[in-house]
Amino acid sequence: MFLILLPSDCKQAENAKPIAGDNRQELVITAGVENGMCSLRRGYGPEKKAQTAASLWDAYSGLLSNQAMILAMNSSFVDPLLQYKTQLKIVELSFKMAFAIPSLDKVKGIGKNEDDQEDLENLYRTILNTFEDTLLILVSKDLYKLQILKEMAVWMSEDNLYMQERAMVIISRVLSFASRKVKGCTSVDVPCLGVLAAELSLLCSHADPSITQQASLGMYHLLCIAKCQNADIAKNKSTKYDKPGSHCFLPSPSDTEFLPKILQRDKSKIAQSVGKTLLPCLLTDFVWSLLMKLSAPDQTTASEAATILKLTLEYYAHKVTMVSKIVDVIYKQLCGNASPILKQVMLRAITLLTRTSPKKVIFQLMDYPVPADNTLMLMWQAAGSESSVAPLVLKTILLILKGKPGTMEERITERRHFSLATTNMMPVVASQALCTLLPIGSYKKAVAQFFPQLLMALMLQLYYTSNLRLMTEDRTFYAQDALRVLLNCSGLQQVDIALKRKNCWNQFSQALFHHHGVYLVAKTLSDYNFPQFPDTLHYLYKLAVEGPRRSEDKVITIIFLTELLNNFFKDPFPEEFLVLFRNWVNDSDPAVSKLSLQKIASMAPVISEIENVCSLLIAILDAFLSQDKTVVIRALMTLRRLLGKLDKVTYSSLCTRIACSYCPLMDHSNGGIRSMAIRHFGELLRDMSQYTWMLNDVVFRGLVPLMLFLEDTEARVVKACKYTLEICASELKWPISYLLKDEHCSFELVVLNICNNLLISHQKYIIDLISDTLGFLRSSRTYLRRGSVILIGYLAKLGGHLLLRDEIQVMFEAIDQVLRDEDPVIREFAEITNKIFMEIAHRLTSSNIKQSFQRLFNLIYIKKLKPLYNYNLPKDLTGSPMGIKETKNDKPLQTIIMKTYCSPCWELGQQPFYLPLGPSSASLTSGPGGFSNVDKGHQLLLQDNCIINIISVGGNKRLIQSHACGFYLVPALHFTHTLLSQLPALQTLSSSTRCEDDNFAETS
Repeated sequence: MFLILLPSDCKQAENAKPIAGDNRQELVITAGVENGMCSLRRGYGPEKKAQTAASLWDAYSGLLSNQAMILAMNSSFVDPLLQYKTQLKIVELSFKMAFAIPSLDKVKGIGKNEDDQEDLENLYRTILNTFEDTLLILVSKDLYKLQILKEMAVWMSEDNLYMQERAMVIISRVLSFASRKVKGCTSVDVPCLGVLAAELSLLCSHADPSITQQASLGMYHLLCIAKCQNADIAKNKSTKYDKPGSHCFLPSPSDTEFLPKILQRDKSKIAQSVGKTLLPCLLTDFVWSLLMKLSAPDQTTASEAATILKLTLEYYAHKVTMVSKIVDVIYKQLCGNASPILKQVMLRAITLLTRTSPKKVIFQLMDYPVPADNTLMLMWQAAGSESSVAPLVLKTILLILKGKPGTMEERITERRHFSLATTNMMPVVASQALCTLLPIGSYKKAVAQFFPQLLMALMLQLYYTSNLRLMTEDRTFYAQDALRVLLNCSGLQQVDIALKRKNCWNQFSQALFHHHGVYLVAKTLSDYNFPQFPDTLHYLYKLAVEGPRRSEDKVITIIFLTELLNNFFKDPFPEEFLVLFRNWVNDSDPAVSKLSLQKIASMAPVISEIENVCSLLIAILDAFLSQDKTVVIRALMTLRRLLGKLDKVTYSSLCTRIACSYCPLMDHSNGGIRSMAIRHFGELLRDMSQYTWMLNDVVFRGLVPLMLFLEDTEARVVKACKYTLEICASELKWPISYLLKDEHCSFELVVLNICNNLLISHQKYIIDLISDTLGFLRSSRTYLRRGSVILIGYLAKLGGHLLLRDEIQVMFEAIDQVLRDEDPVIREFAEITNKIFMEIAHRLTSSNIKQSFQRLFNLIYIKKLKPLYNYNLPKDLTGSPMGIKETKNDKPLQTIIMKTYCSPCWELGQQPFYLPLGPSSASLTSGPGGFSNVDKGHQLLLQDNCIINIISVGGNKRLIQSHACGFYLVPALHFTHTLLSQLPALQTLSSSTRCEDDNFAETS
């Protein structure tokens, strides 16, 4: 007879529940079991019984040893992860020991009588209780170790020889213990509930009723734990994830005793209960575990998992996270050897996930190689099978189509989801996907809703792919295919036929003609009055206002928008669209600027009808500052075209600003821009001849480049300078037009004549002109340095009395650099100019009184200059228009002015009058009636010493056109009627009359 000594009966030991931190119960249980085993071993009988008893003893001793190690590790300060892994290995060994022993019936068969059988049964139960107690100890200290129960379910399913029913009993009891432990806790962290629930859900449909019963009981306890886990979070998120009208399946407390029966073999109830109770992260683990079961060798398990998976997603797909990862696993499994039924389940899972997470599903489907294989096409069809999600799917695809294919430098091995920058082929896959989705009947309404967005997105993709040459064998671009499908699905079949007839699609395949292809599409749509025009125009306007992502997008948008506006609106466009074109004028992309300027130029005939025309013109002026020369040229041409049609009132209000904008361009590096700016400057002066007084300052600002670029190496620039200088001379009444003729043109003579006229009529501008000329001394172009040396020499010679010592010093520093110029001619001219500067510096005095007197004297005593540099002068100066020659017996007029500002001469309009004197003066007497022969209304009143300025004598003929013109001082005491009789003769005097007078005086 076997004797087993236990501190209490088996039932007590079985129900003993250790408490965390209390080791007394552990020791009591272990001691009792040890005493029983010792009694059993001492009572062994026959050999067969001894073998069975030995197996029981080995299992028991192994369990005790493993339990001791687990307890020791549980009380140590080992890393939690390492501790769990080590304990899991020990528990796995204990599991195999405890559940590999013979069944209870075989154990009972060893006993000779009832007492033996009872003792053996107690020993049998003690072994199992020892294993159970080990699990209870682990779970009592850390609920995270409920993960071991999931592993037990896996171990149990791997070998049918294990006592599965008894293992399920232990799992259920441990879960029951854990559910009681967490009651009343506000926050419990049990991350393994999802995977454990997946294992139990499959066992709830087990063929063995006893296993099914224990599994459903365990599932019930698990759901109780899940309800307590993160109670606050679950409360908050239930509002977020629960759909309207959904109700918690878990019954009231009074009905909980029936719940395990409800969960048995009812997959729909299991799916609803689990989906309702588990938090999103745990439900995701649940779905993921079932998904992994689909590839299980056991078809029954795979089928059960597929059913529960589909039901769960039907009800609670909106709670599932990690959707992209799940979609990727489904793709890999579909590519395998899955049965047709399982394939249908997985495709249905794609549909259900798309219903709740379309963005995540679509982005993941884009993250596969192009072109899409058959499996991917099936997944696309599954994703687009429901009309309710069609708008969301198309929105996601449109978001992807905003990306530019081929922008990533190198492909990364690890997939990164939802990133346009790292998935450079996603837009291409999206275009191919549209070819599949757009013809689906359920997408017809969504296609009509998003027609403008799809149209423009595919137009952009056509441009991108044409640059990449993305063609596969005989297939054309996917974006092109998708665009044609879009037209046909939108009732625009005739447009597609017309575009094919115009060879439009072949032009899209060539990057050089892509813009013309865009024009053809817009033009053809307009020709057929496509019904989507209002929505398309509204979208284009919105796109233009918000600003496209890239400059290429702007170009295509402008082309498309312009063509639609041309066909449906008359010029000028509504103000809302004109604002867009005005803003595009100064876009960073030259192509955008030129397209906008081109359209604005076409509105020239109706420019006066535009409300804010001034802002439009100012925007064009700002384009003059562009770094792209083609933009500047286009802006110059556009502005000139608009000014030709602009009303004079608006023109006059902007003429000064426009003229100032031309001046910097006169020194542009591009010859074409220089010539256009110079010529347009002259045309502006001609247009504004009635407002010359407004433009005087600007004219003199542009005078320096106009003179210097007469030496330009490009004939078109020289021709433009002559043209504009002739206009300037005409407006300023300077007699230099004959010098600009090709047969008489000499740079130095033009400069000399202009400087002489400046000194006579506009001395106040000389200092500014000197300052402008100094800047050209540092030019990299030889002809500019040479011309500036000559010009500044003459300006300094004539206006030296206006210079200050500091200004002379600056001029010395500037000319010093030119004295070392590599060009010998420039060095020679610089020497002459430097001597002029030295003469001026020598005449300067430190006395302010003397300086003031010198300036006053030079203001009224002016000496006419002759050529100083002899640069390319005509060989025969006598026959030249300048009429420069030396004459014998010259008697220059010597007039000493003692009082010059005693009284003004007269004032007649804006122009002065001239009256020249001969080399000898008669005795004249002054009087108010002395000018009876002058033009009617020109009455001159002289007093003391005054300047007589007359522009016309004996009629309308202008004396300024005669060689006898000039400023002459007539002392009142020499003025007689005899002089009046000589007036007609002055017009016929030789050109040398005025030139012989080396000295003459001027007053203001």
